[in-house]
Parts: sequence; C-alpha cells; structure tokens
Amino acid sequence: MLFFTGDTHFGDPRVLRIDRRPFGSLLEHDEALVETWNAVVGPGDEVWHLGDFTRRDPDALLEALNGRKHLVIGNNDGAATVSAGGWASVQHYAELTVNGVMLVLCHYPFRTWNRMGNKSVNLHGHSHGRLKPVTRQYDVGVDARDYRPVLLETLLARR
Repeated sequence: MLFFTGDTHFGDPRVLRIDRRPFGSLLEHDEALVETWNAVVGPGDEVWHLGDFTRRDPDALLEALNGRKHLVIGNNDGAATVSAGGWASVQHYAELTVNGVMLVLCHYPFRTWNRMGNKSVNLHGHSHGRLKPVTRQYDVGVDARDYRPVLLETLLARR
C-alpha cells in the first residue's frame, strides 16, 4: 500500500495553538498521531511524508512509525530530520507515476505543475487544510486528513 501525509509537526507546541489541533497536550498529540499512523500503515507499506515532520528526535519517531518512509523536505525540517537514518529517500521534490497517474510531490502547493494539462496530480502539505481546493491538487497534511496518512485511491475518489 502507498500512503501520503505531511505536517505532522511532532514535538512542535505551535500546532496546538496555531492550528488548534484537538489534543490536550503535545504528548497526547504525538501519541495520537503515531497511533493513527500505525493503525492504517503496515510494516510493509510505503509512506511519502511531504514535509514538517518533527522537532523531536527523528530517529526514535521513524523507528516507531510503520512503513518504508520517504521525506519531501518542508520548511520546518531541520538538519537532524533531513539526515536521520530512517528515511528510504530525502528530497525537496519528487515525481512518481502510480497506476498510470503522474504525481508531483512537494511540501508546498503549486499554482501550476509539471504535466498539469495531461492530468498529473499535485500532492502537498504546508497549508494545513486552509486552501480552497484546486482540480487535481490535494493537501495530504494531517490537518486535512483526519490526522493520518491517506491512500492515493482515497484522494482521487473524493472528487
């Protein structure tokens, strides 16, 4: 299975205040996100995290989270996160083709993207579910996806 997520912001107290996530404490937030991740992602699954992973120890988190994990770097991903050993790959931008659909992955949403006229899809984070939807563009950040990674099929079936 192939999942997408972003903007987990583990260990970042700002998400409770600025993003008004429904958790009583940062510890509760982090534990809930690990639990919801592992409830949907199995050990053999693949996850693309589209940035803003953690302010905590990334190695311990990567070990606790199921799946083979890729990072598309976000604006809040520091050197420890980027260089953590638990990533299968790390990059600022990626393009994948999944079941005949070209995906353009970046932490930031685009106004236009590669092969947009040929029905490619842009997956992003960064906006925390606050942007007006655009055709074939999906915010995969946890604020927009019930605090858990999401399957591509689920995204494409919603529009």
